[in-house]
Amino acid sequence: MNAPGLIGILGGTFDPVHMGHVALAQAALARLPLSEVLWLPSGSPGHRDSPVASATDRLAMLRLATEGDARYRIDESELDRGEPTYTVLTLERMRAQMGNAQPLVLLLGSDSFLSLPTWLRWRELFDLAHFAVATRPGYVPADGGPSPELSAEIARRSARAEQLTGRAAGRIVRFDMPPVDISASTVRATLAAGGDVRNLLPTAVLAYIESQRLYTEETRKP
Repeated sequence: MNAPGLIGILGGTFDPVHMGHVALAQAALARLPLSEVLWLPSGSPGHRDSPVASATDRLAMLRLATEGDARYRIDESELDRGEPTYTVLTLERMRAQMGNAQPLVLLLGSDSFLSLPTWLRWRELFDLAHFAVATRPGYVPADGGPSPELSAEIARRSARAEQLTGRAAGRIVRFDMPPVDISASTVRATLAAGGDVRNLLPTAVLAYIESQRLYTEETRKP
């Protein structure tokens, strides 16, 4: 029997999905031994404000951004949950479905990884998945770097990309991605102001936003 392939998990509100998300996923596929990237749109994330666009619209945009690549898959299970969603609970659910032998790797940007100690039950995450942290050339953390607690985890869990498939969870690797500096909040603000976002969004996603009049000043939440 062949060993299970390594599944990369890219979570977020995708409000909207933008070229930074796409660049991260493509870099992960190019530099890590992934069999696929599982896009995991959240319903009501526990660590941040609720999304502006509806779950239906965010899912539609994500489908447009990922269509045509057989290595992409979307998990819709978090979208309809009424309660706040947390990564540790999501991974526990996935483990219950996939078993403990399946290698899983969370794909994160550097900023998100540095905030890990603020996440619910964050130390338990290492028992549930690997971490792959995307780094951009010239990136300097705004707060000076990881906390002492996170530094200790990095020191004992750092590994090479090829080591991710040897076990189901618990390792940390870094991989390079292009210097794409885009945030969904910037995209939304630019759209609301009538600015040009053609270089920030996949073409099909921008067309959908325009057709549905998403993120205009009239439709933004206060």
